[in-house]
Amino acid sequence: MTYYFVILKGRVMKKLRKIIKIVITVLIFFCILSYALVGYFFKTYFGRAEKANYQSYLVYEDFSDFDREIVKFVSGKNTLTGYIYGKENKQGVIVIAHGLGGGAENYISETKYFVDKGWCVFTYDATGSHESEGKGTMGLPQSAIDLHNALLYLESDENLNNLPILLYGHSWGGYAVTAVLNYNHDIAGVVSVAGFNNPIEMLMKQGTKILGFFAYVEYPFIWSIQYFRFGNNANLTAIDGINKSIDTKIMIIHGDKDTTVNYDGAAIINNRDKISNPNVIFKTMVGKDHSNMFKSEDANNYIDEKNMYFLELYNEYNGKIPKDLFDDFYNNLDRHLTSQLNENFFNEVNEFFLDAIK
Repeated sequence: MTYYFVILKGRVMKKLRKIIKIVITVLIFFCILSYALVGYFFKTYFGRAEKANYQSYLVYEDFSDFDREIVKFVSGKNTLTGYIYGKENKQGVIVIAHGLGGGAENYISETKYFVDKGWCVFTYDATGSHESEGKGTMGLPQSAIDLHNALLYLESDENLNNLPILLYGHSWGGYAVTAVLNYNHDIAGVVSVAGFNNPIEMLMKQGTKILGFFAYVEYPFIWSIQYFRFGNNANLTAIDGINKSIDTKIMIIHGDKDTTVNYDGAAIINNRDKISNPNVIFKTMVGKDHSNMFKSEDANNYIDEKNMYFLELYNEYNGKIPKDLFDDFYNNLDRHLTSQLNENFFNEVNEFFLDAIK
């Protein structure tokens, strides 16, 4: 009996070792595949953001009497391009942080509005965006890192560092203007539009749209790649920055129909119960989505009309619109109308900034 038991035990152990080897092999293969998949997701989602060949909105060249100074500053390994408008205005400096996939010029109408209201405005192209260096935009925490370095540049400029600093950001920039408060800059006021709170949470929300429940299986790999790229900066959250800056007046604005940064999801405004800073104002834009809250109603209606027409063309030609029709579409756009701002929205922002510097 003892002899047969030993043989049986040996066979069981042999099978067990084989199963363990198979499991380890599968796990190694799964990890390699997962890192490749998540790496591809990062490369695709955070690639370079070049200027569009066809313009749907006003650009700097559309303004004949709008002077700017182009400057350079360093963020990590890359040199970024910044733009100073209204340098003669001494009321204060508004720094505009743009959204992912865009650049400073995408907010040229907002820039012109603030300059006309007496503000100096500093904008910049973030890493991997438009005129700035970088093979890609890196990831969600990068916007806060770039804004931090933009503020360091401002603080070193003898012509501007004696003025109060205010921050305005949308989407990726809406996160940046709040998360950058973790860096202890002297900021008088902040307006965050459609911003998210936590980069990893936002990544998971986007990941589930693409991968479904499988995105949660990939969470360790998403987290590790994010941490490898950004270190402790990967953990910067808007809430921590807001609660840390009790002397800064902050306005959080979000549309309740936002499906990019979901109002009931990753949005800063959805975390209002975690905010202890008494100087925070929350504003819900009823019926507004991620990008139409700061446009005029006429602009939004016109944009919707043109988007519908473009979609009809796209479907008619199975996604291959002839170049003459494509050119005709963009050449006949009323870009002054597509860029028309919601005056009430920006007047409220302007009043908020004026109150913040009192």
